[in-house]
Amino acid sequence: MNRIVLFLATNLAVIVVLSIVLNILMAVFGIDFGSYQGLLIFAALFGFGGAFISLAISKWMAKRSTGARVIEQPRNEAERWLLDTVSAQARKAGIKMPEVAVYDSPEPNAFATGPSKNNSLVAVSTGLLRSMNKDEVEAVLAHEVSHVANGDMVTLTLIQGVVNTFVIFLARVVAGLINNALRGNQGGSRTGGGGFAYFGLVILFEILFGMLAQVIVFYFSRQREYRADAGAARLVGPQKMIAALRRLQQGRESQLDDRMMAFGIKGKLSRSELMMTHPPIEKRIDALQQGRFK
Repeated sequence: MNRIVLFLATNLAVIVVLSIVLNILMAVFGIDFGSYQGLLIFAALFGFGGAFISLAISKWMAKRSTGARVIEQPRNEAERWLLDTVSAQARKAGIKMPEVAVYDSPEPNAFATGPSKNNSLVAVSTGLLRSMNKDEVEAVLAHEVSHVANGDMVTLTLIQGVVNTFVIFLARVVAGLINNALRGNQGGSRTGGGGFAYFGLVILFEILFGMLAQVIVFYFSRQREYRADAGAARLVGPQKMIAALRRLQQGRESQLDDRMMAFGIKGKLSRSELMMTHPPIEKRIDALQQGRFK
């Protein structure tokens, strides 16, 4: 319930902030959001704005939604080892030391998030620490550090912003064309005006176009996983990463929230690879064995 409330409150706050910005743009620049140019500005504002606000608060959201505890002063040898390992990997990868956290979950998983390479968080689950040996945990940490070093959080945010923009824009254009045709309104607003029928069509096309857009986002997410695996292989050696992946095969699918799942070490299963944020583990192992994605 706390996760649901947090999710709804965050999205409401994003909408409020963007609506205020939208009203300022209308008042200051006199933008006509009934034109295609104005609609594109509206779509970009909400498409990129929502994505970048989510990125800016990603560490805060991750800590709140998982209950992750940042290790500031190690309480035991295991926590000291985690800090030392991530520190060494961060130096080798050429990034600032991320925050390191542990969250309570029986599933073996880990994730990285944050608004930039030098302002990031790497978190591991208690289930991962219990089920893996040190070599395997080291490889998982290297995978997450590689996500940070590759700038994957920003890259995926940009991709999400682009597809969000086109989903919002195209849904309203197509809905407007259909609404005008049904009403015989040839001289009305080019973007379709208003009314319940128009907004109903907008919602329908946003869902349809959004599903198609996710295929694009998921494709890039899978490519990032291959590159993060390769980065981990460079940091700790391919055999450790392969061993960690084989260990993950024995666990259940990811229980992380959708916003963080793309940055976890393991994703959810799907009947079609097109709808997976992570490639099948066997394909990831094969890529490492064949030396691809170096």
